[in-house]
Amino acid sequence: MKHLFSFLFLILIAQWSLAQTSNEAADQLRKEGKLAEAIEAYKTTYSQSPDNWQNTYDLACAFALTYQTDSAFHYLKIALEGEESLWPLADSDLFALAGDPRWEEVETYLIQKFQKQNGALPQPEYAKQLLRLIIKDQALDYYIDQAKAAYMKEGSIPQWYYPLGAYKQQIIEENYERLQKLLEKNGWPKYSTVGKLAADAPLLVINHHESESVRIKYLPQIKEACLEKEGSCMEYAKIQDRILVNTDQKQIYGMQFRYNANRELEPFPIQDPEYVDQRRFEIGLEPLKDYLKRKINYEWTVEQKKKE
Repeated sequence: MKHLFSFLFLILIAQWSLAQTSNEAADQLRKEGKLAEAIEAYKTTYSQSPDNWQNTYDLACAFALTYQTDSAFHYLKIALEGEESLWPLADSDLFALAGDPRWEEVETYLIQKFQKQNGALPQPEYAKQLLRLIIKDQALDYYIDQAKAAYMKEGSIPQWYYPLGAYKQQIIEENYERLQKLLEKNGWPKYSTVGKLAADAPLLVINHHESESVRIKYLPQIKEACLEKEGSCMEYAKIQDRILVNTDQKQIYGMQFRYNANRELEPFPIQDPEYVDQRRFEIGLEPLKDYLKRKINYEWTVEQKKKE
């Protein structure tokens, strides 16, 4: 009996290992834009490990990215049994589902589950509306990332990117109009009233807007929320740096990038770069060396100092 137990245990371990490997392979296929192959890889893992919520969720996302909505909803419903956050409501991979009546059921389910786990949100309906802004704001990100990858490989922008870029601008304008109405009705969202994820919605919409005047208009509120720990300091830093870069000034946090002659990303020039980590630390950000390595695989070598 002992040998039988050991044998069965080894089989389970082998199946678990295979499932993990398959999942990694599926992730890579999805990253490369091979969605049909990714779906098959995720399905293989699902057949071996149906309780692997992350794999099931990724399978739902892959189906959504190919606009196979019925299959996406099927697997998403299963995956959400293991989900305790509101992240799926802001996940742009699921944008194809957001206009479907079944999406409201997903919203209600997750918000109720989140409140049961974390306490009631003072403005749950506002949170729902803000999360809808986020998922729409980033709706085309997967496909645009594929265009970026093609550019890095070929050195030219693929023709199919242009309609996506035009639609992206339309989304940005629509989202900003909607945001203005929400802010007028509900005020500036806070972590304590709508949750951290939903409170980031205005920052994304404002940062992605074409007009610099929009960012300048809302920067004081964004900074205030950051300093009061009621808003994202990461997004504040991005918006502050974008304003500086777009007005021909040096950035102060190192959050804005450009392509160099080798088609590699690098940060725009930084004011007093030897003190950038001190400025970042003051608003709770990680050292720039770590951020740039993680974000764009860039080696930041400027020795850091501190002002007394």
